[in-house]
Amino acid sequence: MNWANESSMKEFVLLGFSDKPWLQKPLFVLLLISYTTTIFGNVSIMMVCILDPKLHTPMYFFLTNLSILDLCYTTSTVPHILTNISHNKKTISYAGCVAQLITFLALGATECLLLAVMSFDRYVAICRPLHYVVIMNPWFCLRMIAFSWFTGFSNSVLQSSLTLNMPRCGHQEVDHFFCEVPALLKLSCADTKPIVAEIFFFSVLILLIPVTLILISYGFIAQAVLRIKSAEGRRKAFGTCGSHMVVVSLFFGTSIYMYLQPPSSTSKDWGKIVSLFYGIFTPMLNPLIYSLRNKDMKEAFKRLMLLTFYYKK
Repeated sequence: MNWANESSMKEFVLLGFSDKPWLQKPLFVLLLISYTTTIFGNVSIMMVCILDPKLHTPMYFFLTNLSILDLCYTTSTVPHILTNISHNKKTISYAGCVAQLITFLALGATECLLLAVMSFDRYVAICRPLHYVVIMNPWFCLRMIAFSWFTGFSNSVLQSSLTLNMPRCGHQEVDHFFCEVPALLKLSCADTKPIVAEIFFFSVLILLIPVTLILISYGFIAQAVLRIKSAEGRRKAFGTCGSHMVVVSLFFGTSIYMYLQPPSSTSKDWGKIVSLFYGIFTPMLNPLIYSLRNKDMKEAFKRLMLLTFYYKK
């Protein structure tokens, strides 16, 4: 990737809400609480899924990967945002910005694909239960995860190279909390329409194709669930799938809003709030949604707590 034309640029200034100084302290507290909750929630899910043998199934294997991904996703931005809010000099080095952009894009794209994989897992479990063990075998699950991570990072490298190769004519002030494609494109002093069109194409592949597959999967799932005669069976199926649909709606809704419309059509403050939502608050909510709405997870947490209490005695 040829980024030599910007090699003299040592750092970017991340403006965030610097024009609203009264918002700095409340935002710092909110982000700190959200990040702490994200770490605790996702680490807890990872531990429960790994330590409880009853959760050694494809569904919880994918959930463990989602927790790892969300942990890395928020860590790629939040610590630096907290540091900048607490200091007057709100900067990030050029190398740091490149690393943050690539990591944030890669993990976001990987999450899109992983959520689609999780919906396919639920489709097979509910619509083809007799073939579930054969279809969702360990080797197939590993390949699905590897495909998601590889595609996510490949997409990130492509979008990052397109964004970072745009001439900026010395512009250094990024009107955002972190380095993200829409905010960096606004620094360009050249015509961005061709690049925006290419990035839009990649965003369609990463966002709309997975969400379409998810909706199709849940269309079949809904038909299958309605045919279940047992009220308990319907409740359990809707409970498990309902958690996933809440996560999908939160993540894809905000991401599509941000990436599938022209940068100029998004108000600067609203764009920052949306980015904080899918980049920080959604990873915080994921563990709460999966643990509170999932009977198996709640029972596994209880077993782990009892086991911990027993060993302490």
